[in-house]
Amino acid sequence: MKRILILGVETSCDETAAAVVADGQIMLSNIIASQIEEHRQYGGVVPEIASRKHLEIVNEVLERALLEAGICFSELTAIAVTHGPGLVGALLVGVNAAKTLAYALGKPVIAVNHLISHVAANYLVHDVSFPAVCLVVSGGHTSLLHLNSRSDASLLGSSRDDAAGEAFDKIARILGLGYPGGPAVERAAANGDFRTFLFPRAFTNQDHILEFSFSGLKSAVINTLNALKQQGKEYRVEDVAASFQHAAVEILTEKTVLAVRKTQVRTVLLAGGVAANSLLRRRLSEALQAEDCILLNPPPVLCTDNAAMVAAAGFDLYVQQRFAGLDLNATPVLDKNWHLG
Repeated sequence: MKRILILGVETSCDETAAAVVADGQIMLSNIIASQIEEHRQYGGVVPEIASRKHLEIVNEVLERALLEAGICFSELTAIAVTHGPGLVGALLVGVNAAKTLAYALGKPVIAVNHLISHVAANYLVHDVSFPAVCLVVSGGHTSLLHLNSRSDASLLGSSRDDAAGEAFDKIARILGLGYPGGPAVERAAANGDFRTFLFPRAFTNQDHILEFSFSGLKSAVINTLNALKQQGKEYRVEDVAASFQHAAVEILTEKTVLAVRKTQVRTVLLAGGVAANSLLRRRLSEALQAEDCILLNPPPVLCTDNAAMVAAAGFDLYVQQRFAGLDLNATPVLDKNWHLG
């Protein structure tokens, strides 16, 4: 049987990525060009710089993906591209590159929801049993999904305000830990005492709520630090990082366990950039073991933005013959109905 070869293209934020995946699961290549150094001096992603960098390197990244996969462009079955959510200028680079290839090669183009592609990263490394619950936790989004299959997802709950990753980035900046914030906070927390500060956990002990809120936690950290400075009291950055991380992980873990109890599933997936956090993986795994559930998560390289996950998600849409037209546009904000396209 002829392989279905999907080229994935990802430019939603500050990684220019391309990958070739066979039959929705076998990675033949996964090229990621990071822009961390370009944005580090600003303490976060600058959209205009990100867009320009994508333009400079996207062709090279595409060529490297095909070279590493050992195939030529004519052998591709389809091109899958992230069309949203994300930074509009950055998304446009990937969308236009994908449409140009699709037109030139006479291949279908597939529009992929960036958040669904994070879920699909798990399919590259695990044989997933359904139904399942997936916790998607990243810089821009924190959501719980109920999965009936690879192509059937429904939203259980999401953040009412800040995403978890956004809170990590903001606390990292306040503590002077640098960029990217998530890994920086985790490194500092490793040398801190999480019992030093008791920061609030929003929506805890409310069994009917599967939504998140991290704005209050973020504000509590900021207010605590300001109060200590006004009082002339010293504090250890490591202790603040550890206390904040502990609170954030506890919120994520508690809500995921609640989702498991409500849906009665036995499989939980973890996805998104914050899924690389080792404390979250450990605490969530321990909590789910007590619920007789298993936790599946991708390796760190597939947690952060990459194109292999886009190709994997694109495969599911290809099987359904759900193609986009050449009028496909970037969609920086998607609705919360969690359409798989």
